[in-house]
Amino acid sequence: MIKQTLFVPLAGCLLAMACTQAIAAPNPYSNFVVFGDSLNDAGTFTDSGGPAGATQRYTNRTGPVYQDGSGESRSLNSTQLLGGRLGFSADETAASTSAVRANQGLADGNNWAVGGYRTDQILDSITTQSATGERTRVGYLPSNNFQADPNALYYLSGGGNDFLQGRILSPAEANAAADRLADSVQVLQTAGAKYVMVWLLPDIGLTPAINSTGLQTAATQLSNQFNLQLVQRLQGINAEIIPLNIPLLLQESFADPGRFGLATDQNLTATCFSGNGCTENATYGINSATPDPTKLIYNDGVHPTEAGQKLIADYAYSLLAAPWELTLLPEMAHATLRAHQDELRSQWQSDWEDWQAVGQWRAIVAGGGQHLDLDSQSSGASADGSGYNLNVGGSYRLNDAWRVGVAAGFYRQNLDAGNNDSDYKLNSYLATAFAQFQQNRWWADAALTAGKLDYDNLKRKFDLGASEGAEKGDTDGHLWAFSTRIGYDIAQPGSEWHLSPFVSADYAKVEVDGYSENSNRATALSFDDQTRNSKRLGVGLQGKYQITSQTRVFGEYAYEREYEDDVQKINIALNSLPANDFTLQGYTPQSHLNRVNLGVSHNLTKDLALRASYIIRKDDDFTQQGVNLGVALDF
Repeated sequence: MIKQTLFVPLAGCLLAMACTQAIAAPNPYSNFVVFGDSLNDAGTFTDSGGPAGATQRYTNRTGPVYQDGSGESRSLNSTQLLGGRLGFSADETAASTSAVRANQGLADGNNWAVGGYRTDQILDSITTQSATGERTRVGYLPSNNFQADPNALYYLSGGGNDFLQGRILSPAEANAAADRLADSVQVLQTAGAKYVMVWLLPDIGLTPAINSTGLQTAATQLSNQFNLQLVQRLQGINAEIIPLNIPLLLQESFADPGRFGLATDQNLTATCFSGNGCTENATYGINSATPDPTKLIYNDGVHPTEAGQKLIADYAYSLLAAPWELTLLPEMAHATLRAHQDELRSQWQSDWEDWQAVGQWRAIVAGGGQHLDLDSQSSGASADGSGYNLNVGGSYRLNDAWRVGVAAGFYRQNLDAGNNDSDYKLNSYLATAFAQFQQNRWWADAALTAGKLDYDNLKRKFDLGASEGAEKGDTDGHLWAFSTRIGYDIAQPGSEWHLSPFVSADYAKVEVDGYSENSNRATALSFDDQTRNSKRLGVGLQGKYQITSQTRVFGEYAYEREYEDDVQKINIALNSLPANDFTLQGYTPQSHLNRVNLGVSHNLTKDLALRASYIIRKDDDFTQQGVNLGVALDF
């Protein structure tokens, strides 16, 4: 954000942490490409006060000494931390135009940000060349045959140096600078970029370099004007542009520093850690008795400490990770529906060749529990869920070949998802009407299900600096489904055993209403409606064996092919920037599932039976299990 000559030494200790995060998943992006100024610069210039071969970053040193010449490197900045969390290596997130790395024979990284760059120079680094004073090379697009990777995540910030170099003194000049940053996004989009994350400019008036001076009011007003123009321009670019409301995030940290692990008794906007370009903090500054950059936002007059860098990286990651979790909401409903259908099929299989008398009812009451295990995907978070259910219903036998029935179920499901175990809860109210046929070894069944979905507690949790952030909301939804099977019993009539191959077809549609999380913080989001269809064809084999006159066991294996297995997407907007929405990828449904059902039925009396079953559905990264216990009564 400031010129190369204005950088300063200082504090940080996140290098080891960031390196351990480099294997974090999921990550749907093929690359991570950064443009901007010193706020994003991963190490373009030589670090003259650091160890041999070190490069300069605009934050504090790793400590515990924090001083130039201490042998300590600079802490990682927010782009390196974010890239590490997305699974990119240190070489991939390194500077693209570093003379130091080139002299060491190291490959250029994908970070084109350079300390001191104005918005016009950021645009040049994309379209023509990147020149640092230590090295010059062809810009990003010319280096890549003027093609931008549509699967990469692009990341931009800029505008601070236009202020600090005296290029923004009026609203018109603020608009022009914002337009140049938006032009950088536009040329990337024109070349093929699809996903772009863009900073809003921090309030220059609240930096220690400007705060409490005569320039503060004007700097704040022009910062706001810059952002108004930038936000408006970004709305007109045909890409998935993810805005980072950095000004609001910093305002929240100033207003409630304890929430972020910052000092609660210090002036965080008027003091800094290093004393470079601002007043050094007397309690936690670099020359104090207790130097600690994690207690302060600013390392120098305008750049964040390691605490500020991590806060920004966590904030950006929380927005990218949100769709990986929220697209699991429809999957919760599909899992509930499958559990309901499996329970009914267990009852039907237990009744196979043993229906009640013509003109009689058979009532069922069953309760059980489920467990759901989802492994992480390239754009889906890992999750672990559990729940319980109660089903009641009954069937009526019309004649020798047909019976019909109804069933109702209540399901409660909890799902913990993502790195911070976000907590999502769902109540489902399901009703099913069914018909069954069996005659001359042929059998068939068909069921129509409708349901109401009540997501009564949706708590998304994420890292946020030294603490954990959370946003809450609730929403509703509904579903309907149709399923049918047809099979042929190869056993002779009256046999103690039955074995039947079958084919099946299932269709289900789940709709989850859009909702907004219950705050206007920088991290709060709104989500559009989600619809997830399922179309499955299956083949299977079911069997049954009469152990005694009172006891029988049954089982089933089925293989199902899912034809609606495209990656799910969700449209999102920050509550603080509702007009700047974007669509990101989320969960990918399984293309096939294997299902096994095992059960036992024991007649307590002629008209009363006790039944139990276990069901498991499994694919490479999906496991759903359920147990049910119930009774059936003829009357």
